[in-house]
Amino acid sequence: MGLFDKLFGEFVDVIEWLDKSSNTMVYRFERYGNEIKYGAKLTVRESQVAILVNEGKAADFFEPGLYELKTSNMPILTTLEHWPHGFQSPFKAEVYFFNMRRFVDLKWGTKNPIMLRDKEFGAVRLRAFGSYCVRINDPLTFIKEITGTNGHFSTADISDQLRNLILSRFASILGESSIPVLDLAANYDDLSEYLTTRIAPEFMEYGLEITKLLVENISLPPAVEKALDKRTSMGVIGNLKDYSEFQAAEAMQAAAENPSGGASEGIGMGIGFAMANKMGQSFTERGSATPPPIPQHTQYFIALNGQQSGPFNLADVTAKIKASTLTRDTLIWNKSLVEWTKAGKIAELSPYFPIMPPPLPTGNAE
Repeated sequence: MGLFDKLFGEFVDVIEWLDKSSNTMVYRFERYGNEIKYGAKLTVRESQVAILVNEGKAADFFEPGLYELKTSNMPILTTLEHWPHGFQSPFKAEVYFFNMRRFVDLKWGTKNPIMLRDKEFGAVRLRAFGSYCVRINDPLTFIKEITGTNGHFSTADISDQLRNLILSRFASILGESSIPVLDLAANYDDLSEYLTTRIAPEFMEYGLEITKLLVENISLPPAVEKALDKRTSMGVIGNLKDYSEFQAAEAMQAAAENPSGGASEGIGMGIGFAMANKMGQSFTERGSATPPPIPQHTQYFIALNGQQSGPFNLADVTAKIKASTLTRDTLIWNKSLVEWTKAGKIAELSPYFPIMPPPLPTGNAE
């Protein structure tokens, strides 16, 4: 530091910090020899707090406002220095400014895939990434546990440690949840909320508060994603034979619309022969297909005069109904019935019974 800087530092009596960055968390106000004039003006802006540190010990704490540094508003530092009444000479102290705003859009993500056991796919490897927001909750804890004597501390100085902490807890939570891989996307919000709650106490140990944590994506390795895409495509295509014929027809149409000499004609002819063979195979397959078996008629057994008789086909049963040999109360059975049942309660026989009118109403008719 030059002579001019030394003299300027000794006579400047305004202490303030205008943050030009977006990631500075703690800034130490630089003074030559850490000397501060008695009665200096300390400006603490909104979203800031300031702490005076004397001989390595945190002393007075200042919230947003304008302060004139005197013994009246520096009680702790005054006690530590045993200043006599009317003290007005420069004193030595370090001034640390803390940025209390939220630091947003900090990123986290897996360096290596997380191994998990999935019910449908078996062992799988997953990658995940997202973002989170933090702010300083306890400046004294933060300076003791994290910043120390660092005169300029930014989010980059602690992001690696916070990211490792998030990933460790995220891997545990994902393993405990047993959520199927294909259902993870539907549970991003629940995972984010649970992870935030789970990790908040550990951030508090650093003097930090995690205000929001988002799980933005969980993905499979590229090779597995390709296999899954193929599996999905097969489900969409359905009948592979019909799809092949459709593709051949599309190729023939494209060749017909773009004639370009002998080569294209040869290609078109080859596609035509292939399509003809395909159609011939299709007709052959359809012509030589074995017909389905002749359907078997239902056989009925009837209880007549306390004796089982049958089996009878439907025509025989309807003939007995017409001859009044078989009535609605006659017990009947076939293989679709659990027990002997009255014929009038069997749905397929109901239409063959004559429709009987209901009994006449009793009482005087008007």
